[in-house]
Amino acid sequence: MMLAEVEEILEEQTEERELPSFNHSYICAEIIEQISENKMFKALPELTLDIGNGLTPDVSIYLRNQIKPNFLRDFPKYPEMPLVAIEVISASQNIQDLLEKAQVLVTNGVKAVWTIEPFSNSIFVTTAEGEKLFHNQEIESEEIKVDFRKIFTGHSE
Repeated sequence: MMLAEVEEILEEQTEERELPSFNHSYICAEIIEQISENKMFKALPELTLDIGNGLTPDVSIYLRNQIKPNFLRDFPKYPEMPLVAIEVISASQNIQDLLEKAQVLVTNGVKAVWTIEPFSNSIFVTTAEGEKLFHNQEIESEEIKVDFRKIFTGHSE
């Protein structure tokens, strides 16, 4: 993907930024809760990364010892790439756009991007090796684990 295409996607995201739905927020909260159980990692919601005009995954996961806030100096666009970035698709979003965003994140140094499609309980995992599709199961990348059965099972009513 060319830089101009990435900038176009970023402009569209800025102009048409969808407000997260209830299911979107719920899934992000559940993921962050599971990540927090492993003290090696820190999950940060809605962190803008220093890619192009800024790309903002729903959740960015770092080694805990990489995260050292300085409350006297903030980062509008964080320069360090996360090990794993997570995107949760809302009903009004296009899955293809988010899979393209996942590829841009991987190209810029993110080891894995999980794109979650709640309606079908699907998780697309994008890495430098390509994309794989999983359904309602535990996913692991870079020693980071989330059991999506705990998120999806029993919450479909």
